[in-house]
Amino acid sequence: MSLQLPAILITLSMMIFSSDNSSKNPERLIEQINAEFAKQKGTFALAFKNLQTGEEILINEKLNFHAASTMKTPVLIEAYKQAAAGKFMITDPIMVKNEFKSIVDGSLYSLTAGDDSDTVLYTKIGTKLPIYDLLYLMIIKSSNLATNIIIDLVGAQNVNKTMRKMGAKNIQVLRGVEDSKAFQKGMNNTTTAYDQMLIFNEMAMGKIIDKKSSDAMINILLDQAFNDKIPAQLPKDVKVAHKTGWINGINHDAGIVYLPDGRKYVLILLSKELVDDKAGITAMANVSRIIYNYFIAQK
Repeated sequence: MSLQLPAILITLSMMIFSSDNSSKNPERLIEQINAEFAKQKGTFALAFKNLQTGEEILINEKLNFHAASTMKTPVLIEAYKQAAAGKFMITDPIMVKNEFKSIVDGSLYSLTAGDDSDTVLYTKIGTKLPIYDLLYLMIIKSSNLATNIIIDLVGAQNVNKTMRKMGAKNIQVLRGVEDSKAFQKGMNNTTTAYDQMLIFNEMAMGKIIDKKSSDAMINILLDQAFNDKIPAQLPKDVKVAHKTGWINGINHDAGIVYLPDGRKYVLILLSKELVDDKAGITAMANVSRIIYNYFIAQK
């Protein structure tokens, strides 16, 4: 087991916990989470924020991970930011192409439908679709082709600048997907659980650009098609606006959890070095349920 827990930080705000009720005890919660993660061979990070009280529970929150497809949320944010600035309208048409430049040497590369989680967009190459349609596929189907088209539109450097302005210092969006030359040189998109928590907190509070833009992004994230981690073991009336990410040995999920009574929290689950991906996914779903049970006990 290579679970790394060098720094576990619990920040409590505006709450009093009963020592004789383990469901309300943050120390007991940490024990439960650690026990669940310890069953797996891998490294995990977690960031939880109660959006009513400000309470945070953080495990390995500053540890860097390959971002996988969680980098698509910052790209989504940048697209809405540039639209708000008048550079384009979200409804504007854009050409569906499949030719991109490597950040290493500018050489061209293309994506293949067989390696993408969405294949439909490949049938639209050479036609125009609204920018919104590509953003939607980028998030709910994790379309790599849509992602690369949008990154070409908004610019990876601009995504990073926006992340820094939001306080997310360690999210790095260097490139599009399947740039093999960059991958071979270790030039990868990276993230931390803490930075993901920051951007989803701002979105949940309606502070990314404005409430209208934040809500528009949340509505896309609510339609997420891949729900095997954060939402998997939650009640059906609990809604999750989230973005997943995975490559071999890496599985992530990050988003906002909405309860029917209006309460909400941010939960980020990151993992790497997984020996058993399926078991790692189950562990994250179990931890999500543990967090949910803790959260509802606070009322």
